[in-house]
Amino acid sequence: MAMNVGSGGDEDEPMMEINTTPLIDVLLVLLVMLIITIPLQTHAIKLDMPQAVTLEKQEEPTVVQLGVDEYGLVSWNGEELSDITALEAKFAGVAEAVPQPEIHLRPNRMVEYDHVAKVLAAAQRIGVTSIGFVGNEQYID
Repeated sequence: MAMNVGSGGDEDEPMMEINTTPLIDVLLVLLVMLIITIPLQTHAIKLDMPQAVTLEKQEEPTVVQLGVDEYGLVSWNGEELSDITALEAKFAGVAEAVPQPEIHLRPNRMVEYDHVAKVLAAAQRIGVTSIGFVGNEQYID
């Protein structure tokens, strides 16, 4: 604690300096309490990393071109599908194949994300694991 001994002047004058030591002590205690009470932030993201494969002669996987136009209509290798059940039937055939064909999803620039999300959800629900976006250069502006 700090102590003002006086400057040898008149004793009746009020002291003009504020004793900041108690204020600093209180702030340090509050800072320590804040540090202790903040929970540790842990961010975990589940990633399915690719497995290592041997470099033996491998077949080129078949590629399925899956498109979603600006109206939300889905096409499978250029053939327009009528509804989501037809798409799920195609996904079921892909999920059963060994090795699974690669699905290249090419959404139109003007399509609402809801339509693309439904396609991705159907693929995940059926068990399709090899799906990727192509044509991303259309979004560069």
